Amino acid sequence: LSENSTERGHADGQPVVILLGWAGCQDKYLTKYSAIYSQKGCTVIRYTASWRMIFFSETFGIRSLQTPARRLLELLFDYSVENRPVLFHVFSNGGVMLYRYIIEALHTHKPFKNLKVAGTIFDSAPGRRNLRGGLRALATVLVSTNVLLKYFLLFAFATTAVVLRILLYPLTRFIHESHYDALLKAPSRWPELYLYSQADAIIKASEVKHMADARQQLGVSVKAVDFSDSAHVSHMRAYPTYYGNLCTTFLSDCVGGSPR
Repeated sequence: LSENSTERGHADGQPVVILLGWAGCQDKYLTKYSAIYSQKGCTVIRYTASWRMIFFSETFGIRSLQTPARRLLELLFDYSVENRPVLFHVFSNGGVMLYRYIIEALHTHKPFKNLKVAGTIFDSAPGRRNLRGGLRALATVLVSTNVLLKYFLLFAFATTAVVLRILLYPLTRFIHESHYDALLKAPSRWPELYLYSQADAIIKASEVKHMADARQQLGVSVKAVDFSDSAHVSHMRAYPTYYGNLCTTFLSDCVGGSPR
């Protein structure tokens, strides 16, 4: 499994935290989030899917993220930590697209059905099909790319997104439902924490709030925190202590309660 990194916890029975990075995220950025949990003795697995998979495969309806999703769950058995509670910490739509297939695997693949999921934290996610936000996110990933290639890729993404995921979505959703719609009715019932901001230029705060409200109506224990003025996936950078406390309190509440 490429682009994966693991920090082993030092205490038996301590939770396993799986960090799912945003598109274009470097492992060094996720390491800062790892520290929140590794300091508590947790085992931390970090994984960021390729931006090509996130922006192109998923937009074309190719389920290329299914394989890394299953492989991540298999890692729990490889490291013999499958009996420990698991927390997912998911960043932006890039992490959400992968998480969507993890939930699918947890509920359809027999070996994974006994895993004890304690809860999920969403940072700057999830958002609906948002062409402007998607283009901004892709432009950020391609910042150091050749200018001609950059604009070609942006044009290709925009065209595909408009045709397949917006104009034809009433038809294509039967073949490949959007990650947002899939999460709205996901079968998981463990607690969820949403960390978002009105100042996010990529994911609309109203869409995160809509998801949180819809999940709550299904009986999921939900907490949503609006950071008001911090940018996309920058809440921890703006409010490090507050952010860390929210994550560790949520984890201990989840592990203390009934996980699944």
